[in-house]
Formats: sequence, structure tokens, C-alpha cells
Amino acid sequence: MACHTVLPLLFLPFLLAMAATADDVAPGPTTPPPELNLTSILENGGQYTTLLRLLNATRITEQITSQLKNSYDGLTFFAPNDNAFTMLKAGTLNALTDQEQIQLLLYHVLPRYYSLTTFQTASNPLHTEASGPGGMYSVNVSTSTTAPLVNVSTGVVDVPISSTLFARFPFAVYSVDDVLQPPQMFGSSHKASAPAPGQAAAAAGRQKGVPKSDVAAEPSEAVEEPEGSSTNAAAAGRGIAVWLTTVIVLGGMALFLNLLVSA
Repeated sequence: MACHTVLPLLFLPFLLAMAATADDVAPGPTTPPPELNLTSILENGGQYTTLLRLLNATRITEQITSQLKNSYDGLTFFAPNDNAFTMLKAGTLNALTDQEQIQLLLYHVLPRYYSLTTFQTASNPLHTEASGPGGMYSVNVSTSTTAPLVNVSTGVVDVPISSTLFARFPFAVYSVDDVLQPPQMFGSSHKASAPAPGQAAAAAGRQKGVPKSDVAAEPSEAVEEPEGSSTNAAAAGRGIAVWLTTVIVLGGMALFLNLLVSA
């Protein structure tokens, strides 16, 4: 009779351990990633006052935030620093219409995530999010094994990527030391000039374009935190927990059989 009373008590620690292990194995609610904020990225960079002013005035930051929430391909943004804007001919920005300023900023946006590594396999030309009567505006990229690793050519200027401000799928932000100038707005001369009155009038009717990439981008080795790393770690933890549970259960069964035989 005493043996029958002791056996349930012996198994109580095993049952409690199994219950605790089961709680560890059960997946908890996932924490959503922090909102990707271009403004914060540029403010942390510390030398993008002119660009931030233009982005706020044209509300391009809101468009980028919205696209990041709904895009499977991600986005890449080239960020001209303050020195880049001083290299433009005096009065260039003021001579642009509101719509031309929007197109100029959209010309710095690629509708896909590109790490420095994936630029090496990119096929030129790369469409930007700027557009006009002739269609989408494009850039060409070239890569090198030495600095600068990536160079962006517009047909007006050749602009190397000087540094990486942020590169984690689905968003990459690269600093550039010159403003990317589309030939549709600035002609083919290396030095930018204010558009002629006829050119400005023709450009006034341009509409924003948001192309859709045909190929989904994948995070590359250059990404600071590879996508899915937290998921893999959680899966590994669950596997260990299940293994411990199995060991505990088998140990309890063996003890029970030994006690039963000895009784």
C-alpha cells in the first residue's frame, strides 16, 4: 500500500518538469520589427539637412514608408549629403518646379533592395521610381573590387557610393557625394544648369511612377542581421527542449518499471 502511495509522488517532479518544458516549446507572439524610418537614418548620419528639407517638403518619406510596408522587393535609396547639393549650380533647386523636385528625389530611389554585393549581379539599366513622358528614368551601376565598390552613372554625372548608412532587408540607404541628375532634366553636361523655361513647362506635367520589380530581392551577406536568424535560433531552442522532454519521460518510465519490479 505504501508503495502505491510513493509512486505518484515520485512522478510529480517529472510531470512538473514536462509542463515547464512544454511552456518553453510553445511559440510565443512574435515581436514586429521596428518601423523603418528614412528620416531617422538620415538624422543619425548628421549631414543631410538639405535632403531632409526636400523630403519633408515633397512628402517622399511618407511614400517610402508606405512602400516598405507593402513591398516584397524592398527599396534602395541614394542619399546626397549636404556637400553634394553645394556642387549644384547656384539656383538649381529653386529653378525646379514642385513636380520636378519630386522626380529628382524619386530618381534616387530604386524599387528593390540592393546590398553592395547584389549590385555586382545587377543588370543595367536599373529603373528608378522617377518617370516622365518618355517612361521610367534609369541609372547604370558598375562595381569594383576596390573602393569605391559601386559607382552610379546617370549620363550626366558618375557618382560613387561613399558609405552605407543602413543595409538590412528590405531597406538600403547609401550616402553619395553628388546629386544624381537625370539627363531628362539636366541634359548631358556634367555641370548642372537651371532648366530652360520650355523644358520646365514640359516637365511640369510629369507624374510619379511606382514600378513593380519582377524579381523579389533576397538579403545578401552584406546585411548586418541575416533575415531569419532569430527564427533559426528559436527553432534550435525548441529542438533542445523537445529532446530534454524525451529524456525526462524515458527516465521516468524506467524508474517506474524498476520500482514496479522491485515491489
